[in-house]
Amino acid sequence: MDDSRKLQPKIVRIWRGRVRRDRADEYEAYSNDVGIAPLREKALAVQTFREDRANETEFMTVSYWSSVEAMSAFTGRSPTEIHHLPRDPEFLIELPKSVQILELRTRHVNDGVLL
Repeated sequence: MDDSRKLQPKIVRIWRGRVRRDRADEYEAYSNDVGIAPLREKALAVQTFREDRANETEFMTVSYWSSVEAMSAFTGRSPTEIHHLPRDPEFLIELPKSVQILELRTRHVNDGVLL
């Protein structure tokens, strides 16, 4: 399929959460199994990021969508509403109150680079 026929992401949803540094590896594995795996089945793409600090670790999940409607179909409600994983209260320093939803305006990827 040529690039003009591929689905292009138009919407980006960004979630952030912080955990104690000593539980970061455990949370990352849990989040990947329970949160990221189902997200990967519906979003056009998903990226996860991790920043280890002295006493805490911040995780960020970025998912890419063709439309807000596609995102709503996955969540079953408004995509701006937070969906906490069952064990999030055990791990997260504080439960996030919001997610960020942005319109993707431009995309620049060099040949041979996978994102």
